[in-house]
Amino acid sequence: MVVLATKCYVGGDARERALTGLGSLVDNAIGELDVAYEVGVRHDDFPSVTVEGEDKVAARNVLREEWGAITPEFEPGETYTGTLESWDESGFVLDAGEDIHVPADEIGLGQGSPEQIRTRYGLVQHLPLQFVYGEPSRLADDERDRLYDWTRGAGRVNVNSATRGEARATVNRAGHANDIVTVERIGLLEQSVICRENTDPPGLLASIGGYLPAELLCVVP
Repeated sequence: MVVLATKCYVGGDARERALTGLGSLVDNAIGELDVAYEVGVRHDDFPSVTVEGEDKVAARNVLREEWGAITPEFEPGETYTGTLESWDESGFVLDAGEDIHVPADEIGLGQGSPEQIRTRYGLVQHLPLQFVYGEPSRLADDERDRLYDWTRGAGRVNVNSATRGEARATVNRAGHANDIVTVERIGLLEQSVICRENTDPPGLLASIGGYLPAELLCVVP
């Protein structure tokens, strides 16, 4: 079984839609391999994928590469993925099956408090983030590079509590289909709406916010 490093924290019909979407994503990733699989959700909202069959080792590796995996143990210096659960003046807390504290001076994303950094980089709650485990733990170099790249483009609006399809439909409903490049999946229920040149991210956020009951943060280049 692979426990994916993303979360399904919504309930009711939204949960069913999210799991249906996840099933499609898993099928796209490993459907051509000789395996049978079943998607579920743990008590802590992390999805699990039980995989059996001749290609089960390869399939599990594909899922870990695609999503990251929640593991029962951590080795110092190794890279893992957790979801952003909380933040305060002392730093970020990531949920990686257990709470991982990343001190403010180990975030590595420039000046400002953890809250200011979170807002600047559009780090919505539950966003999966890579970290290097240790005493102390820190954000991984590849993660820092990814987030820095977000500030070098045309801008984006990040959203949680929505599937990729729901985020795209919301943009269309608000009349901004021609103002974006795409909607990038950055977690199961965390999406990034990538703006075209000359699209104002704060303006896009204000326009779609009324249609989407979720946390939205914009990244302004």
